[in-house]
Amino acid sequence: MRFKLGCSLAYAVKSPTTFIFNVEVAHLQSLDIVSESLTLSPDLTHRVYVHPDQKNRYLGVNVQPGPFSLDYNAEVALSVTRADPAAIGETPVYELPLDILPFLLPSRFVSSDRLTPFAQAEFGALPKGHERVNAICNWIHDHIAYQRGASDAETTADETLLQRAGVCRDFAHLGTAFCRALGIPARFVSCYAYGLVPRDFHAVFEAYLDGRWWLFDATRQAHLDGLVRIGVGRDAAEIAFSTPFGVMEPTGMEIRIDRADGGPEPAQRTVDAISTEAPVPHAGAV
Repeated sequence: MRFKLGCSLAYAVKSPTTFIFNVEVAHLQSLDIVSESLTLSPDLTHRVYVHPDQKNRYLGVNVQPGPFSLDYNAEVALSVTRADPAAIGETPVYELPLDILPFLLPSRFVSSDRLTPFAQAEFGALPKGHERVNAICNWIHDHIAYQRGASDAETTADETLLQRAGVCRDFAHLGTAFCRALGIPARFVSCYAYGLVPRDFHAVFEAYLDGRWWLFDATRQAHLDGLVRIGVGRDAAEIAFSTPFGVMEPTGMEIRIDRADGGPEPAQRTVDAISTEAPVPHAGAV
């Protein structure tokens, strides 16, 4: 499927400020970038970095006081891998590639250590695999209210469980935390999401099962095969769309994503098994 997507961000910069942006689509084999453009106003010299493993693309720019804006547009072709959810099992910890270890441990917003007793009691007895992670998503969808303003940028997964309310960021953190508490590597994903209303940057998560990362969205608000990845990380702190170091005020934000091929609407299936990455080798013995 092809999508036209992008974002426009505007700021009133009050003091010299360094921005780190993560808004460009990731460099994935499953994601063909047909065309893209990025415009800064004023047109400033900037730095770029692509993470060698996660393929996140970061842009750094130093901005002096005054109005500042970023405009990003791209057309991409996304291909996905589908599988039977019932056939996808869990990878034992002793077989996990060691570079996946950070996604098995607690992090700033993913308090999996605090949630282990709850996760074990609620999900520990379920059959292991994709269906158990989907059951986690079902539980979050049924027990956590999607409520704007119920959380902030400092809310952790255990606080979301106590408050029983949050937004996509909180749903993704909680799903990631429950997985890690059960010994399933999981990571936070930021993306452009086709079908999301109103349009915004979206947060979902991926779980590592049977040697591959699989997508999950506990909000059930977007098409799984319409998620175009921007970044992955341990939690939202690593892949914020904008991280400013200085005094500034956001003055505008617009997120765009539309079909570019005129094809049929993607199926919004909540139990579909979808991956956008090639398999990851299991740990080798030495």
